[in-house]
Amino acid sequence: MPETGAYVDPFNAYNFKLEIQGLEGARFTECTGIGIRVQDIRYREAGIDPAVHRLVGPVEYADITLRYGLTGSMDLWNWFMTAVAGRVQRKNASVVLLGNDGVTEAARWNLINAWPAAWHGAPLNAMGREVAIESLTLVFEKLERG
Repeated sequence: MPETGAYVDPFNAYNFKLEIQGLEGARFTECTGIGIRVQDIRYREAGIDPAVHRLVGPVEYADITLRYGLTGSMDLWNWFMTAVAGRVQRKNASVVLLGNDGVTEAARWNLINAWPAAWHGAPLNAMGREVAIESLTLVFEKLERG
């Protein structure tokens, strides 16, 4: 624990990796959308009190979008196609933020029972010089901080 008033550098956003149960060698250039929202239920009591009260409602987990360079690996495509065929394969996945040394684990978000819900192919342009980047959106049932 740093001493009071000591400046601590924040972690770099580019030092991360994803671990997906059963998938080897998956590399990603971007991971966006990690989030949780607790919905509120509003109600008002009858009488002279104009206040609107709020109760805790359902928890909603944001979808996570992964962007990655297109390679010859069919692992992510095949996983997505199981959902297209109506046979969803739920897998546990982890977004791991690495420390500034690029090796030490600094934070982890565990996605429980994740499955791919959307895929977008790489834009192709004969005049461009960019790497072909695809994206995959994961939905999941629970998010834990490890």
